[in-house]
Amino acid sequence: MAKQGRPPTRREALRLFGAAASAVLLPAPEPLPSQAMRARTIPSSGEELPVVGIGTWKAFDVGSSPVERRPLEEVLSAFVRGGGRLVDSSPMYGRAESVVGEIAQKLGLRSSLFLATKVWTSGGLAGVEQMERSEKALRAGRLDLLQVHNLIDVRTHLRTLGAWKAEGRVRYIGITHYVASAYPEIEQLLRSERLDFLQINYSVFEAEAEERVLPLAAERGVAVIANRPFGGGEALRRAARRSLPAWAEEIECRSWAELFLKWILGDAAVTCVIPGTGKVEHLKDNLRAGVGPLPGRDLRRRIADAAGSF
Repeated sequence: MAKQGRPPTRREALRLFGAAASAVLLPAPEPLPSQAMRARTIPSSGEELPVVGIGTWKAFDVGSSPVERRPLEEVLSAFVRGGGRLVDSSPMYGRAESVVGEIAQKLGLRSSLFLATKVWTSGGLAGVEQMERSEKALRAGRLDLLQVHNLIDVRTHLRTLGAWKAEGRVRYIGITHYVASAYPEIEQLLRSERLDFLQINYSVFEAEAEERVLPLAAERGVAVIANRPFGGGEALRRAARRSLPAWAEEIECRSWAELFLKWILGDAAVTCVIPGTGKVEHLKDNLRAGVGPLPGRDLRRRIADAAGSF
């Protein structure tokens, strides 16, 4: 830096000019949405839940080093600032539960989060022990949502979950799966059990749930969480190599991720969608799907046609 009272040397001037030019040329980071995120009602209670949540599979299964944790601290902090609430995890996801719990405690985010996890084992006693470990890992006190993961020993665990809900140990209970072959059993459970939530795979790439499962969930008053919103991610990577169609502006989309998420939210039976990410720039992209207009039937058809061409 030039000393006060004399003009800068050539080297100092060039360095200052370069810094100024970099500040102009470098793109500003994408802001969080300025509008309040859309929310939908949980049918069994009337509580409203923001429509974009976050999944923790893979992205939150990290160690304890600052290099691994800092990006996830930024993600959860930005998630809350952007109006998100539902964070979905599972004991199946390695260290994800404890990472979420430790970050939420460190940053004082617990009261802003809707924490959902799962039971993923066989046997009543084993299920209770696993759920108690999840409570401890998430540092939750009382969990917001416990789900039977992939219908494993589903009747046994639903009995336990019903008792826990009656005792006030958990606020909501549900079931999950991620493949269409499970839909017949899911339909049977929706008809025979008192569920608050169903978590199911649903995207423009895996749309089978809209035929029978989603209408039945709506009929039975069951909230729906859409997982695998990008169909596993490969199609989204292929889409990134193509230009976004001009008609995406009709619903204020600036990326394929926003477009695909808004396609899901265009179905009123979906309560919340949970794209997973460990990157702030992707999170902001996802959160923007929760604001602005949603596609109607014709635009959803155009989105599906575009996705089918990848």
